[in-house]
Amino acid sequence: MELRHLRYFVAVADHRHFGQAAEHLHISQPPLSHQIRQLERELGTVLLTRTTRRVELTEAGRAFYDDAVRILADVDAAAARVRTLAEGWTGRLRVGFTGSASYRQLPQVARLQRVHLPDIELQLFSEMLTPAQEQALVEQRLDIGVLRPPVGTPGLATRTIAVEQLTLAVPAGHRLATAPAPRLADLTGEVLLTYPGRARSVVRAAVEQELRRASAVVARTQEVEQTSSMMALVGAGLGVALVPDSARALRLDGVVHREIAGAPSVELALAWREDDTSAATRRFVRMLVDHLPTAPSEAA
Repeated sequence: MELRHLRYFVAVADHRHFGQAAEHLHISQPPLSHQIRQLERELGTVLLTRTTRRVELTEAGRAFYDDAVRILADVDAAAARVRTLAEGWTGRLRVGFTGSASYRQLPQVARLQRVHLPDIELQLFSEMLTPAQEQALVEQRLDIGVLRPPVGTPGLATRTIAVEQLTLAVPAGHRLATAPAPRLADLTGEVLLTYPGRARSVVRAAVEQELRRASAVVARTQEVEQTSSMMALVGAGLGVALVPDSARALRLDGVVHREIAGAPSVELALAWREDDTSAATRRFVRMLVDHLPTAPSEAA
């Protein structure tokens, strides 16, 4: 028994007429009649009674019809699932976000997914520094990273989606909270909150380089793992920080963000494995490049 036998039988049962069923199936009537007789011989029973004007289902035909309709529906649904999976419309993706991107870009990504790829399931990991994301991508614990280039791990493809100026985060009552046109040199003598050196943070490296150029000598540095914790410590008056502009989206009482002359910029990029064959990964990256507000226009 083949699927075509079921489709032919259901068509005849629905139309109650061989000629109309044959027209619906885009075949001639004799082959259709032959296929139905072949099906009946295989089942060892008559499914249809034929008259010159009409076709009726036998008791066996009525029972077989229900099963045939269910089987065909299941087959069609399975085929549709495979097609949508192969085309990248469905699937499950694990996406990591570095520090401040967890506050601005993560909500943007979630909204875009809901509108453009609602059948893709996302598992989101926030506050992951770039080296941790690179390792997770290589180890296939992440499918896509939203991180700070440069990426030094072989086998990863990247696409820049934003360039962010670093802003100065200070306590509300701090002297630089209201100072006109603060500069990097004004950070001399301050306690600087920064990401851990062992984490090879792109933001930390950029800050240290520009502070040296500005001859700014901070009193000391205090390492903080996460951007949210860093902003909380700023609000508590325990130091100042230079953070990507997207950290403004984390609104905390007692924290003032100031643009600062000479502050460096850092990039934000998508990263994924070059050998990732998932259609969902490719479609998701394409969607983000096309629709993120700060994404460049070139194709992924």
